[in-house]
Amino acid sequence: MIVGLAASLVVLVLAGALRSGAASLMSTARADALRDGADSVHGADTVARLLDDRPRLQSSIGMVHSAILVAAAVPAAWALTTALRGWWLAAALLGLAILVLLVGDMLPRSYGRAHPGTQAYRLSGLLSAAARFGRRAGELLIEEPEPEPEEDEEEVEERRLITSVLEFSDTLVREVMVPRLDMVTVSRDETTDAVLDIVVGQGFSRIPVVGEGPDDIVGFIYAKDLLGVSDIGPVSVTTIMRPVYFVPETKRIPDLLRDMQSRQQHMAIVVDEFGGTAGLVTIEDLLEELVGEIIDEYDTEEPLLVEHDDGGYLVDGRFSVEDLGETLGVELEHDEWDTVSGLVLDMAGRVPHVGETFEVGDVRFEVAVVQGRRVTQIRVTRS
Repeated sequence: MIVGLAASLVVLVLAGALRSGAASLMSTARADALRDGADSVHGADTVARLLDDRPRLQSSIGMVHSAILVAAAVPAAWALTTALRGWWLAAALLGLAILVLLVGDMLPRSYGRAHPGTQAYRLSGLLSAAARFGRRAGELLIEEPEPEPEEDEEEVEERRLITSVLEFSDTLVREVMVPRLDMVTVSRDETTDAVLDIVVGQGFSRIPVVGEGPDDIVGFIYAKDLLGVSDIGPVSVTTIMRPVYFVPETKRIPDLLRDMQSRQQHMAIVVDEFGGTAGLVTIEDLLEELVGEIIDEYDTEEPLLVEHDDGGYLVDGRFSVEDLGETLGVELEHDEWDTVSGLVLDMAGRVPHVGETFEVGDVRFEVAVVQGRRVTQIRVTRS
């Protein structure tokens, strides 16, 4: 019994060390690790290399950590079942489960998150070995796909449409909305003449009205309603504004499309989990997700992706990570972010400076334009 418990304790300490290092690693900005590596901080170069493949890192190390936890629990459980019976055994197994969770997971994870960089640097060797082993194990579990037969153009187009419909059904509102910082709004203190100038200048048929601030959307102004009062002179926008339709950012767009059709609403304000304004969405935004970009005579905004002669791209921060991956012919994980700007902010761990570079595999991201806290343009190249 003593030997089994001692072996479990040793393996459990190993699991705790791995969890602590992994939590510290995922809390470390790659840019900070690169800086520390340049200052010859031990382990920083290894951490920076690991963070270069951040999307696969957590799953690879997590797989190894789970296996170690099981390896820690099995000898102890076997020792307890051979030595105890009845309620004593049940109490001992419950205590073992609590010990495994506390020592092998919860406490070291909390400690690692509180010490980004330093703990990961100390355990860089263990983390590197776990990442390699987990990645290799994952590759062995995935069966090699059979080569697909060639398709003619009609089959390719049919496949594209089917894929588009399937992706449409899983897309969330926050992935297609216009972000709050890009919204054109008017104050409720404005008059109809001032709003008419904005409508003519911007080419929008509907504009949100704000009260105390951007999180206080009090109504919508329709261009056609402005024409109806143009003969009587300027009046307050509050006299003609219409009610607001609010939707959560996690709503799926097929559900929203049905709701907007039934309500005869063409625009909705998207709110986050705290009730703040996340952005706005129109029926046109939803339809474009299914059928592609809809261009009309009022669309004058610059393209989100511009290819350069050297094979690189100038990418708007709002451009989809998934669409960029398709353009480059690579897989860019996007479970935690939707836009290229979000991807760059995640890699930096802060608001980056113009000229800073980050890499994911052989894709290089260089920050081109930063406005306030937003990365608005990025140069993307492949090595």
